[in-house]
This record gives sequence, C-alpha cells and structure tokens, in this order.
Amino acid sequence: MRIHQVLATLGYGDAIGHEVLGIRRVLRAAGYESEIIVETADRRLEDETIDYRDAVGYVGEDDVLIHHFSLGSRASRTAFALPARMALIYHNITPPEFYVGIHPQLMLQCYRGLRELKAYVPRVALALGASGLHRQDLERYGFNPTAVLPVVPDFSHLDLEPDTALAGQFGDDWTNILFVGRFVPNKKPEDLIRFVHAYKRLYNPRARLILAGSYAGFDDYYAQVRGMMAALGASDVHILGQVTDAELTALYDLADVFLCASEHEGFCVPLLEAFHKGVPVIAHAATAVPETMRGAGILYDEKDPAVVAALLNAVVSDAAMREAIVDRQDAALAEHTTRDFDRILLGHLDRMLASPRRPMPPVAWDFWRQFDEAERLEELRQYRPSAYKALPMAPDVSIIEREERDR
Repeated sequence: MRIHQVLATLGYGDAIGHEVLGIRRVLRAAGYESEIIVETADRRLEDETIDYRDAVGYVGEDDVLIHHFSLGSRASRTAFALPARMALIYHNITPPEFYVGIHPQLMLQCYRGLRELKAYVPRVALALGASGLHRQDLERYGFNPTAVLPVVPDFSHLDLEPDTALAGQFGDDWTNILFVGRFVPNKKPEDLIRFVHAYKRLYNPRARLILAGSYAGFDDYYAQVRGMMAALGASDVHILGQVTDAELTALYDLADVFLCASEHEGFCVPLLEAFHKGVPVIAHAATAVPETMRGAGILYDEKDPAVVAALLNAVVSDAAMREAIVDRQDAALAEHTTRDFDRILLGHLDRMLASPRRPMPPVAWDFWRQFDEAERLEELRQYRPSAYKALPMAPDVSIIEREERDR
C-alpha cells in the first residue's frame, strides 16, 4: 500500500514542513511507499516532492492520501477528486479578521479556506488535529471521526554551533527579551513592543526586544508597526526577519526571557523551543497556548503593559523564580517529547484502514468551477448586497426562495 501526503506548499524550516517530512520518515520506515505531493515547494525541498498535476493517474483507489489542510489550494482540490481514501490533518486557519485592512488577499484566502474546509466533511475518513482545540474545531465543522495527532517537536535544528556574529551583537549585560515567529498581525508584535517599552521605562532601561521571524509579504504591516514605534518612542527593538538555524540557536542562548503576545495559535512550536533551550516563557493565554505549555511558564490574560512589565521584572530579577520556571518547563517538555508519535500516527491510520470504506462523494466534472462561482456569489452577497439582489434568478427557483434572498 502507498500512503502519500498532499499539501499546498512545502516550506523550509517551518512547523508544517517539519511534520510532513517526519510523517514521510515514519511511513517509509513502516514499509509504505510514500511521496509528498505539492503545488509549490521551497527550492531547497523541490527534489523531495511531486507536482500535484502529476498525481492524476499516479494516485489510485488502493492508495491513501494524508491531506494537510491550512489554506485552500489547487493541490487540495485535485486531491479531493482523486480516488484514494483520505485522512485530513488540520493545521489551523488564522481567522480572516486579523488581516482586515492589512493584507486583503490573505484575508480572502483564509475566508475561502474556512469555507473550503467544510467541503471535505463527507470526503475524509478521519480528521486529525494537532491539539484538542483543533479537534474541537473539526467537530464543530462536522467531521467524524476525529482524533488528535500531537506535535512531537524535533530540536535537531537547534543542536548546532550558534552564530558568533549575534553573540557579538547581543552578548552583553543587557536583558534580551525574545520572540520567535512570523511578523504577522495575529502574533501581535506591536503588543510586545508596548510591553517591553513599559518594562524599560518602569524597571530596566538596559533591555532590548528581539523579534525573529519573516515579514515577507507584510511590508505594509511592518511599516505600520514601525510607525507605531516612532510615535511611542520605543527604542532597542531589533526586527531581524527570517534567521538561520545557527542564528536561532544563538538567539535562544542569549535570551533572558521568551515573551509571547500572540492571540491565535494552533500550537506554537517556538514555546517548546524556548523550553528546550532553558529560556523562561511568559505568554498570553490565548487559543492553544495554555494546552501547549501544560501548566509551565507564566500565562497572562490581561494585556496591560504595566502588568506584563511587572511579570518581566519579576522573572528577570529573581534567579530562584527563573530556576523554578525552567524546572516546570522541563517537566512539561518531557510530556511532549516522550509521546510515541510513530505509534500514534500508525495507530490512527490502521484504525482508518480497518473501518469500512466510505463511498466517494460524487464529484461532477465542473465541481470546483461551481464551488468557485458559489464563493464569488457569497462574497457579492456579503459585500455588495444590492448588486447580489439585482442578479437574475434561475427559472426554476421558487417564489419562497426568491423572497428569502430578497430579505
């Protein structure tokens, strides 16, 4: 039997990319033929993939597809119509409202992704989430059965020699406050800047904030945050963009505190990277963050800069507190890393394969053209209701349906 994976894009060094490559390792070690089918891939990983267009005729009814869903894509839509049985791994779609007025294209992609996800309810035999939060989302959308496929982090990318240039730049007696993650609205870098600015003014002027993560595609948002920094008079903020593994290793080694203000996370692997590197974590208790931290670190609910500044001061100034936090983080990390990911994954697949095969939902030759047309009509209904109501109705639409639309 062949078990393949399909996803929109295989990125280099991101959480989904690490998981996809890890799953392929598990499947091949278990004796399955396994390929990665994508629409696009980082150039460093292109040789590891198959173009989604080549999947037509290659993937047969005796195969299994593991579909990694984060956003709708042509690869996903092609996979929908292939004859193989399908399991879905849900990777969390950021609520579109985070991108309103910041990134209209991505806002629309997230909105469409959420709508497209629901089309897979009758198609997949098993839907998996990385956390209990994900599983609840899947059940709310109507998927059944569902289960959790936990993230078991791999820290091999951090077990290397740190970049010496960063050590020279930040390896002084200043307090280094670090956040690792993409520079995007849901991760709230502007809140981090406000918090650290308050900490500098109230407690410790010799502190800096270091933000490591790509801001590619978010140039306007980057400019907005820079404008906020200027208006606030915030200083000693270092926005590094995407960093190498050696640079990331150096940053964790240099960090005194890992500070997170994110308001939407499906899991947040950097929290566990900080645990692994012995950096005390202070994080906003939103979405999956408390589940990931498992009672370790410090969680806060109130986004008052003075409150977070006081937490920073307590952790930085009290060595015994830092040691106690790191000890709890070590215990929480052990709970994550001792889970047998290989056994859990193969167990889920075995149960799916042992269950009666679901009939394939009927897929008309123009199914996705109709889906796209319905999406455009829905956007018109929401954003230009007058134009929507002016559209001619199909001749077989009942009077009741016409009145319902006009209301």
